[in-house]
Amino acid sequence: MTVPAPRPPAGRYGPEPTDARRRLQRVALALLVAAAMVVVAWMGRGVLTDPVQWRDVGFSVDSATSVQVTFEVTTRDGAAARCRVQALSQSYAQVGVLDVDVPTSPTPTRRVTVTVPTVEQAVTGTLDGCDPAP
Repeated sequence: MTVPAPRPPAGRYGPEPTDARRRLQRVALALLVAAAMVVVAWMGRGVLTDPVQWRDVGFSVDSATSVQVTFEVTTRDGAAARCRVQALSQSYAQVGVLDVDVPTSPTPTRRVTVTVPTVEQAVTGTLDGCDPAP
């Protein structure tokens, strides 16, 4: 024999939701989900249509006063770009920085190697970012 679950006293947790209220909650939830999807799509579109894309390829510490950094830059139609390359110490302090102008090219992707002068020993060299050339 099964015993039905006890129900709390009427009105203890507010009035029972009506069908209209449930429908309103469902519509509000659907609108919230749709708005979230629009925001995600908008953000994704911005990332995918970024006019300049870049990635680190590698680095080599040449001496106590320089580090060599290799990176790739991809632009629409091979347009020019300006990139900032940095050298970091063991404590992640920036010990060297170089702004590099990447010229136009018939190919959209270019591999660039630069030497960054440093004020003290660097342990890594990395690309800080790229923007379309002014």
